[in-house]
Amino acid sequence: MNNYRASMQELEMFAAIAQHLSFRKAAEERNVTPSSLSHAMRNFEERLGVRLLHRTTRKVALTEAGERFLQRIQPALADLSQAVDELNDWRSDPRGVLRISMPRSAEALFFQSLILPFVQRYPEITLEIDSNDALVDIVESGFDAGVRYGDVLAQDMIAVPFGRPMRALAVASPDFLAQHGVPLLPAELLQFPCIERRFPSGRRYRWEFWQDGRKQEVAVKGSLVLDNNERILQAARAGLGIAFLHQDAVSNALATGELVEILAEYTQVEEGFWLYYPSRKYLSAPLRHFINWIKDINK
Repeated sequence: MNNYRASMQELEMFAAIAQHLSFRKAAEERNVTPSSLSHAMRNFEERLGVRLLHRTTRKVALTEAGERFLQRIQPALADLSQAVDELNDWRSDPRGVLRISMPRSAEALFFQSLILPFVQRYPEITLEIDSNDALVDIVESGFDAGVRYGDVLAQDMIAVPFGRPMRALAVASPDFLAQHGVPLLPAELLQFPCIERRFPSGRRYRWEFWQDGRKQEVAVKGSLVLDNNERILQAARAGLGIAFLHQDAVSNALATGELVEILAEYTQVEEGFWLYYPSRKYLSAPLRHFINWIKDINK
């Protein structure tokens, strides 16, 4: 290496490229242009006298030397990052970036009650929220934490309740019920126009009902399929079908009489969202404060 000493910035640059195997994604993370990052990486390799990356027009891969180098520097970078972040414990207002992936429904339900108050309480923390209904690998995608409905999570994740549990309700407009009648059993929904919900994977949501402690799923059908709770609510208000939404999403429409709840005896089980994160010994100060914030709100 000709006694060349790599700077912290260069090591972090290489680690970002190695993590994403993409100059574009690494550049976005470091807030620089892909061309400037590529140029800096070439200069780094030239000064080291070792090629760390294989580049083609389509992809980036690590050389054998690059893989070995990454293995050696990753623990050191993590330790340095932790040391810097631990200084946050000496600040009255902790700083840093907190990246969270959550479904759009969770963002809509808890934006006013959980998210905005946290930002107001900790103005030095930059909170980045990616509202996405797809199942995201938060570690691979570079998120600190994620939010998911229900408690089915990977074994290596720790989860805490995110907001209070609530019921999911079947609702329809009075005009719709006057025209089509009222289903008395969940299975009868198959005979009614329903507003379906589609996930990014293409899978359509099966509505969940409970009787005597047992879950019953109904694969409803309808002429309208949406992927957005606000649009589902709007369509239900317009009388286009029966909808299935969380109680907080429909509370105002129920209070004004725009919507009517049906099948209430089969929707008494409350479920909730969970904030989940990798089971590491060390948590960044922004994430630690967010977890404590959520726990205090839930008390």
